[in-house]
Amino acid sequence: MTMESLEKAGLAVNYNRLEETRPASLPQKVFIWDETLRDGEQTPGVVLSMDEKIEIAKLLDEVGVSVVVVGYPAVSRHEMEIVSGIAREGLSHARVGAPARAVKEDIDACIKADVQEIPIFIPTTDFRLKYQLRMTREQLLDRLAECVSYAKEHGVTVTYIAEDSTRSDLDFLCQAYRTAIDAGADRICVADTVGFVRPRVMTYIMRGIKERLWTESRYKVPIAVHCHNDFGLATANTLAAIEEGATFPHVCVNGYGERAGNAALEEVVMALEELYGVDTGVRTESLYHLCQVVERDFMIPLPIHKAICGDNAFTHSSGIHSHGQLSHSMTYEPINPRRVGRRRRFHLGKFVGRRFIEHLLKMGGVRATPEQVKEIATRVKSAHESMKEQQSNKEAFDRIKRELRALRTEVSEREFWSIVFDVIVKD
Repeated sequence: MTMESLEKAGLAVNYNRLEETRPASLPQKVFIWDETLRDGEQTPGVVLSMDEKIEIAKLLDEVGVSVVVVGYPAVSRHEMEIVSGIAREGLSHARVGAPARAVKEDIDACIKADVQEIPIFIPTTDFRLKYQLRMTREQLLDRLAECVSYAKEHGVTVTYIAEDSTRSDLDFLCQAYRTAIDAGADRICVADTVGFVRPRVMTYIMRGIKERLWTESRYKVPIAVHCHNDFGLATANTLAAIEEGATFPHVCVNGYGERAGNAALEEVVMALEELYGVDTGVRTESLYHLCQVVERDFMIPLPIHKAICGDNAFTHSSGIHSHGQLSHSMTYEPINPRRVGRRRRFHLGKFVGRRFIEHLLKMGGVRATPEQVKEIATRVKSAHESMKEQQSNKEAFDRIKRELRALRTEVSEREFWSIVFDVIVKD
C-alpha cells in the first residue's frame, strides 16, 4: 500500500498535497541541469579521467537529466579534449554544456569543443567588481553584452549566470540580466555562490527578479538556480527558487562540489517528485546506481546518513522501527526504497526488538519459545555492546581516514616549487 492508497483509505494525511500549501508559482515540470563533471569535479582532491567522465555523462543522460555540463574547456588542453570528446560523441537525451567566463577566449574554447550550451558567468557584487575584476558596473555590462552576443553568433544556447547573485544589489542584478537578455541570452541564473541565504530570502530575491523582469514579455525568460551548501541549505534554497518559478535547477550527484558542495541531484529530484508532484524527467529507480558510480570515481565517501543514497538511508535499527516496518512499509519510511533503486535493511544490534527476532526465525524456518526469543535478543544486544570494548575502533577509524585522505590527488608544495624552478631555469 503506497502513500496515495493510504490517503484514499483515510489512514494518513499528506499536507504536501493540500492546495493551500502548494506555491502559486510552482512549475509543473523542471529541467535538471547537472554540474557533477564541472562544479562537482572541483571538489578538492578530485580529478576524473576521460573514461570516467564519459561513463558518468552517459549515466546522467540515461537517468534523464536535461543538461550535462561536462567540463571547463578553457582549463587545459586535456580538459578541452575531454569536453570535445563527449560533445562530439553525443548524448541521447541531454544537451551538452561547458562554462565560460565573460572572456572571448573561454567562449572560443567552448565553441571549439562543439558544445550546445554555454553558461557565461561573471559576478554582479560591487565588492567583487572592485577587488576581483577591478571593473566598474558599466564596464561589466559592456563586457557581458559583448560576450553573450558573441556566443549567440555561433548558434549556441546561452545562460547568463550572475555569480554571487544573492549578495548583489537587486536593481543592478536585474540590470545585468536585462543586458544579457537584450544581447540574446536564452536563460538567466540566480547563483547563491557562497551558500549565504535562507530559503525565505531566496523567495524574496526570486520575487524581486520577477517583479523587475517579468512585467515585460521580452524579459520573461526561464530562470535557473545554482546553490552551494555552505550552511547546509543548498537543497532547501534550490526548492525555494523552484517554488517561485525557477525551472532549471543546477545540481551535483551526491552534493559534491567546491567547499561544502552543491545541491544534491538525488535530493532535489526526489523532493520535487515526491513532495511537490513536479515532473523532473528523471528515472528515479536508477538514482542509487548513479550515486554509487560517482562516489567510486570521485573516491570521496558519502556520509552514512546521507539522504537517499547514504548506507543508512533505508536501514532500521530500533526495535520499534523494525516492528513498524514489518507491519507496514510506510510506517518509518517516506518512500519505498525501490523507488530510488534501493532495498530496505535491518540492523542487528543493541536496539533489536523481539518482533524482528521472531521475523528472522520465521524466515529461517526456526521455531522458538517466547523465552528463547527473549534470550536471543538479550545475547544479540550484549554481543553488540561488547564489540565496542573488544575492538580498537577509534584507532581503526583514524587509520581509515588517513588512508582516504591519501587517495585525494593534489600537487604538493614541493612539486609546485619544483615546477616553478624548472620553468624559471629553462627561461
